[in-house]
Amino acid sequence: MHKITAYIERDQETGFYVAIVPGIPGAHTQAETLDELQRNLKEVVELCLEEMDSETKERLPEFIGIQQIEVAG
Repeated sequence: MHKITAYIERDQETGFYVAIVPGIPGAHTQAETLDELQRNLKEVVELCLEEMDSETKERLPEFIGIQQIEVAG
């Protein structure tokens, strides 16, 4: 069993939720609701993991945290 962390944003133009999993190429999806996003994300991550060999799965990055910074711009 793998515990995977996704990064989720809301697209301001479409209103859709968008999720990506850093460290797993191809693991991204979108949906109109958070419930739908979770189902979609679980499906896409399972498909990505099926395509990985065991060595690659062992080297998946470990989630540490998210940090926000403020910059002038």
